[in-house]
Amino acid sequence: MTTVDQPVDVLLSDGTTVQLRQIRPEDAPGIVAMHSRFSERTRYLRYFSPYPRIPDRDLQRFVTVDHRDREAFVVLVGGGIVAVGRYERLGPQAPEAEVAFVVEDAYQGRGIGSVLLEHLADAARRVGIVHFVAEVLPANGAMLRVFSDFGYQMQRQFADGVVHLTFPIAPTEATLEVQRGREHRTEARSIARLLAPRGVAVYGASATGQGVGAAVLGHLRDGGFAGAVVPVHPSAATVAGLPAYPSAADAGVPVDLAVVAVPPDAAPAVVADAAAAGVHGLVVISAGFAESGAEGAAAQRALVRAAHAAGMRVVGPNCLGVANTDPAVRLNATLAPALPPPGRVGIFSQSGAFGVALLAEADRRGLGLSTFVSAGNRADVSGNDLLQYWQDDPGTDMIMLYLETFGNPRKFARLVRRIGRAKPVVALASPARPGGVGPAAGPDEVAVAALFAQSGVIRVDTVAELLDVGVLLANQPLPAGPRVAVVGNSSALTGLAATACAAQGLTLADGYPRDLGPNAGATEFAAALAGAAADERVDALAVLVAPPLPGQPADADLTVALPAALGGGKPAVTTVLAGRTPAGMPTYGGVEEAIRALGRVHRYADWLRRPPGTLPQLPGIDRAAGQAALRRDGAAEVAALLAAYGIDLVASVPARSADEAAGAAAELGFPVALKAAAPGLRHRLDLGAVRLDLPDAATVRRAYAEMSAVFGADVLVQPMVPPGVACVVELVEDPAFGPVVGFGLGGVATELLGDRAWRAVPLTDRDAAELVDEPRAAPLLHGHRGAAPVDRAALSDLLLRVGRLADEQPRVRALTLNPVLVRPTGLSVLHAWIRVGSALDRPDTGPRRL
Repeated sequence: MTTVDQPVDVLLSDGTTVQLRQIRPEDAPGIVAMHSRFSERTRYLRYFSPYPRIPDRDLQRFVTVDHRDREAFVVLVGGGIVAVGRYERLGPQAPEAEVAFVVEDAYQGRGIGSVLLEHLADAARRVGIVHFVAEVLPANGAMLRVFSDFGYQMQRQFADGVVHLTFPIAPTEATLEVQRGREHRTEARSIARLLAPRGVAVYGASATGQGVGAAVLGHLRDGGFAGAVVPVHPSAATVAGLPAYPSAADAGVPVDLAVVAVPPDAAPAVVADAAAAGVHGLVVISAGFAESGAEGAAAQRALVRAAHAAGMRVVGPNCLGVANTDPAVRLNATLAPALPPPGRVGIFSQSGAFGVALLAEADRRGLGLSTFVSAGNRADVSGNDLLQYWQDDPGTDMIMLYLETFGNPRKFARLVRRIGRAKPVVALASPARPGGVGPAAGPDEVAVAALFAQSGVIRVDTVAELLDVGVLLANQPLPAGPRVAVVGNSSALTGLAATACAAQGLTLADGYPRDLGPNAGATEFAAALAGAAADERVDALAVLVAPPLPGQPADADLTVALPAALGGGKPAVTTVLAGRTPAGMPTYGGVEEAIRALGRVHRYADWLRRPPGTLPQLPGIDRAAGQAALRRDGAAEVAALLAAYGIDLVASVPARSADEAAGAAAELGFPVALKAAAPGLRHRLDLGAVRLDLPDAATVRRAYAEMSAVFGADVLVQPMVPPGVACVVELVEDPAFGPVVGFGLGGVATELLGDRAWRAVPLTDRDAAELVDEPRAAPLLHGHRGAAPVDRAALSDLLLRVGRLADEQPRVRALTLNPVLVRPTGLSVLHAWIRVGSALDRPDTGPRRL
């Protein structure tokens, strides 16, 4: 059965929210009311006849479904039904179902049909339906486009004046691309409505000028907002020198955004008033919601439900606000009294306190701001929404994020990999991770930093570092390579820079560092910088200026020489311990800060230069068989699941006595291996928990007696496979990236050192190849001390298949293959451990919903 028994919130193509749920018998009056609002044309196109009223018999059939062979969803706006979609299976256990939907005239052309089709197809697939059929009149061009634009492989036939459509409903790359494209457009439009409002209503601004509401109202007024500012107050005629109204609608001007600074118990009345005024979004500054406990969390859920039911989105609660420095907007709906100058950097902060620090530091460093959003409790609008908006925003060239948690990690990873190719994304996010479950420990801090980098995100650790990288990206070109020319007038500074370059993965260009000495004048310094900027062996410059010595001539003011470093179209960072630097040249308080920022930007530029790889075709994959192997009781038939993805698991027979072990060995065929059954011991040859090459039953019995005395009665019997290098493949859920695949070599030492490489799902061919070669112990795979190189192509193929399994089977929360023996030709997977979660989709799978 489908699980949409409670309303889910979805976005339409214009950025408004509606609710969708399964139909109920008590919806009969709502269906009749909707039908009465249809135009004659809409009735005719849906029912192929005038159909002026719904007979009682038809009505009861419409609203009574079994949610399996017959399913129907309704779309609600403000509690009223505005659309209905349904499917009906064409016979018992038939794999086909007829699909149809109808949308009230006033809501047509806003993407409701495509949303209904997504949810109907998802519900149908869950009950074994694989094809939809539909009958559409040729004049119903809008309905034909809904089907044809979805990416399904459509078969059309025209007969008896009707277009007959048949199409498979299994997700494909084409349908996913269409779905994600619609998701991108709808989410971007919903944010655009918040950041460029025609008018702003402020709820909770006191007439005395005290409190956060009055502060935001003053910032809106004093910031020169281009639209109308409407204070809403129950009794005052004016607030902060502006006319006040008891209701936002009373102002008689378009109001798209409402700033809410009232206590939680007053929020429902504000939502209702804002909805009556046609507001598109709420910025809830007020605290006292989810951050305050269970009661506040319930109030927050009610607030979001009411806002979504009225077509509005919510920023916050407990947030700093939103801002847009566009001269045509000039929106400062925040608690920050002043904003950075207008620029081309979009900033998202989950924390209000960090948001204040970010804005203040950006202003101090002259980093220009395009738009800013503080999400607070992130009850609705999130960093992912802002990424969708900034991707196509012509006023934003760089994105800066402060993230405390990841509501939809898989979506975040998908978005940044795409957006980072066009605009740099700099994120302040903690590398700390919860402990792993089962054998899979998950990525450590170093691996997490690498995961960010491999997704195109420049991760930093502090607000200062966020701005260090930001000012460099905003003012300088990307480096073409790692070669840095270090030029300065202090041997201590240039030596420190050389050491910092090595630590950041940068290399010194030939002939550098160049120390001009403390007596160098501006002319000499400018010539050295111009020469470095023009040097073809140099990709970036690090300029270091120490204070002049006492008694030096006026020419000792070296800062006048700094513009010479900008003449070659290469990035330059400066550390100036005395004097001022020219505008547009990033300046840092210390050498390490400058080189660290340059190193991070270099790694991003290197990621851009590398091709992203492709998702290869993998033969022998049966997604349906994989789903069947994941039983409803929460267990899994591990061998069947792996086989569905073309991964062969070596047979393993459990035994609890010497007789059982000997019998299993005879059945499998000698020689065999005997292993302690405990997952942590199955590969511990060093402890005696594994016995190999047992040639006969007597030897098996003897080995069992010795092992059971130490490790317990439970053992596993396996046929012997050719020897190879032991490796480990893991799958875990990361809080920032969703499913990630890890690879490393087996053995106690490599496990102790955490020698694993990680990549986020889905894996490309390049990801898989890099995983194989990235661990520090990877040279063992290339042949070591005379050993033959192993089949690294087979390892890459195995990793790709595990990645595909993770992508297609969201119930698989963790998986470990240990050991995997890889040889010069082929490999063997000896053991597998799996953890299965609920049947609910991950947040980034299934039909669109907020």
